[in-house]
Amino acid sequence: MHDISPNRSPLSDDEVNLIDRYWRAANYLSVGQIYLLDNALLRQPLQREHVKPRLLGHWGTTPGLNFVYAHLNRAIRADDLSVLYVCGPGHGGPGMVANTYLEGSYSEIYPDISRDADGLQKLFRQFSFPGGIPSHAAPETPGSISEGGELGYALVHAYGAAFDNPDLIVACVIGDGEAETGALAASWHSNKFLNPVHDGAVLPILHLNGYKIANPTVLARMADDELRKLFEGYGHEPLFVEGSDPATMHRLMAETLETAFARIRAIQQAARDDGNKARPKWPMIVLRSPKGWTGPKEVDGLKVEGFWRAHQVPISNPRGNPEHLRLLEEWMRGYQPEKLFDDAGRLLPELQALAPDGNRRMGANPHANGGSLKRELKLPDYRDYAIDVPKPGAVLGEATREMGKFLRDVITLNAEQRNFRIMGPDETASNRLDAVFEVTERQWMEGIEPYDVHLAQDGRVMEVLSEHLCQGWLEGYLLTGRHGLFSCYEAFVHIIGSMFNQHAKWLKVSRGLPWRRPIASLNYLLTSHVWRQDHNGFSHQDPGFIDHVVNKKADVVRVYFPPDANTLLWITDHVLRTYDRINVIVAGKQPAPQWLTMDQAATHCDAGIGIWPWASNERVANEPDVVMACCGDVPTLETLAAVDLLRQVVPDLNIRVINVVDLMTLQPDTQHPHGLNDRDFDGMFTRDKPVIFAFHGYPHLIHRLTYSRANHERMHVHGFEEEGTTTTPFDMVVLNRLDRFHLAIDVIERVPSLGVAAAAIKQQFRDALIEHTRYVRAHGEDMPAIRDWDWPYGTAAKAGD
Repeated sequence: MHDISPNRSPLSDDEVNLIDRYWRAANYLSVGQIYLLDNALLRQPLQREHVKPRLLGHWGTTPGLNFVYAHLNRAIRADDLSVLYVCGPGHGGPGMVANTYLEGSYSEIYPDISRDADGLQKLFRQFSFPGGIPSHAAPETPGSISEGGELGYALVHAYGAAFDNPDLIVACVIGDGEAETGALAASWHSNKFLNPVHDGAVLPILHLNGYKIANPTVLARMADDELRKLFEGYGHEPLFVEGSDPATMHRLMAETLETAFARIRAIQQAARDDGNKARPKWPMIVLRSPKGWTGPKEVDGLKVEGFWRAHQVPISNPRGNPEHLRLLEEWMRGYQPEKLFDDAGRLLPELQALAPDGNRRMGANPHANGGSLKRELKLPDYRDYAIDVPKPGAVLGEATREMGKFLRDVITLNAEQRNFRIMGPDETASNRLDAVFEVTERQWMEGIEPYDVHLAQDGRVMEVLSEHLCQGWLEGYLLTGRHGLFSCYEAFVHIIGSMFNQHAKWLKVSRGLPWRRPIASLNYLLTSHVWRQDHNGFSHQDPGFIDHVVNKKADVVRVYFPPDANTLLWITDHVLRTYDRINVIVAGKQPAPQWLTMDQAATHCDAGIGIWPWASNERVANEPDVVMACCGDVPTLETLAAVDLLRQVVPDLNIRVINVVDLMTLQPDTQHPHGLNDRDFDGMFTRDKPVIFAFHGYPHLIHRLTYSRANHERMHVHGFEEEGTTTTPFDMVVLNRLDRFHLAIDVIERVPSLGVAAAAIKQQFRDALIEHTRYVRAHGEDMPAIRDWDWPYGTAAKAGD
């Protein structure tokens, strides 16, 4: 960033006139997008047929957004700044499109929307129109990284964008409706994690126009003194810009932005050049302006400007009401388009000159198209972290602890690039990823006590007890070209379900836009999962996030259930190499049997699903009597234990064991790129044999994924049945009938050849369940036979072993 003078001369009358005309042009284009089909420059009297039949858009927040954009342009030109504009108000699309069109970046991406009367006509027509563009600052909008379709995430996205971008300023406009959300309220604490040495700056601009859709907003009704104290308490230096007279507001906004940018430069200089380690008071702006500013004052005798009636379409029926048509024309002509555009419909040269050049234009800032800046991660060889597995189940291991060693070296290899971070809500060590602290610390800009552990002003791990912040930081980080991982307790990742929705939708749309370059995938590690939350109890037991995930487009989502450490290592390496995806990994952190060598794990994960011959008891020439499938680490353990029970009591039973590591392989290949075709699925699961399926999550998800398969009606799924409490690990699976005894009983009941002859065996297994219940209630731990069980067979399970 170049030096910024905080004492630049105030705007001259000529400068005020120019910037006001530029602002009027943006406002004119915004109104035109909402209302007009034709007659874009009002070269003839406005007729009803010039107006769209369905008026879809939001005016109220837009003039304030345009005002900020115009003044940021001035600051960028004056000091050659790199500024990213994050538009928080969800319905600010008209303004973002208008400004990127005025600066030229829109037409460069969409040449058909040319910078003339014909292009202007198309610009208006396409907005909120079938076959056109959405009303939000969507992926289609140049310069956007935050759609605003759901409110609350603008500020946390802005901070995610600023981390490790030392030359970037992220100007984040926060609507006062958005400011009422919990996610946004938590986001103000992000400044405690922003390091002025290595990170960029965020300039929050709280845009208080007084109202949301039908009510006043809380912050807008607060007095300035109370607001000042609030934001000073958050660690900011609030600067106020308030009023409605355009000339006065232009001068005040220009002066305030100069002050804010000078403060930012001083903070960064003190940290970078002078070694100042104190957490700074970053500036922020409170902008108070009327809702629907410069729009109609009244419509049908009712107050509009400065009131919630300006929120959407202030003049509601210009096609059917002549007075409304007159008001619309008066409103639009009030911007004096003939003084803004030439005869060909081009913005006048003196106004074009107000926009920055090249990549300094906010619509062309490369950070808003992060894939263009993305550098591939340097990854170690995952094989170097393999657990030696001499035979299945022979050793115990903690899967996520091995993953942590791999991530430690990912951090080391990419230290110079500073493009990888781990986010999580205070659980990195708890989730056994603590090897990363051998090479980095937790980022922390507050005070550090001598007895604190792994806190520093520079760290690759970011922990805060807000899943919203972890998710939002990572989204902003990825969208601006970097890489990362979000580690979370499985039950509480639900908190960010809506944020996941928005990011998945962003990726889905972006994949259809050639100019949007691919970004690194959003990777989740869900651990401390449902089957090992026996100590925390029912509140911590919920595997349902994956049900939500698989609703999204197949091109976007992947769900992985590694059964052991070596499979987790392969999957971790894989997901960190992918782009434009959301990858969900569900893996336990507790000591557990290890099943596959690294070579076996790589082959198995590459296929995503497979028969485990060493665990099966099939005679080569015959089809199995039963298929026992498993997906997830605990279901795999219980399935193999059930196989052991059955081989002891019915040794002639032909059992096939299938393990699923990539959940989406269960879908047909016509529905998901990873799905099996029907021939391969039938070859594995058979067309007519019972399938006892032990699944990590809710059973209905397996039925949903396999409903079209030939053998679906014989698919009997065991999973989480919403039964939980504080109990022992094995009692958790018993409560949900996922344990080895219930699985074995189900096999006996489903295999026709066993029938009545196996009644005594079923009774034996039921007695074992009764014994288990008595034991855990008497001793508070699982029976030794359960705790100490291991796979008693060799690597190849043959009949009679």
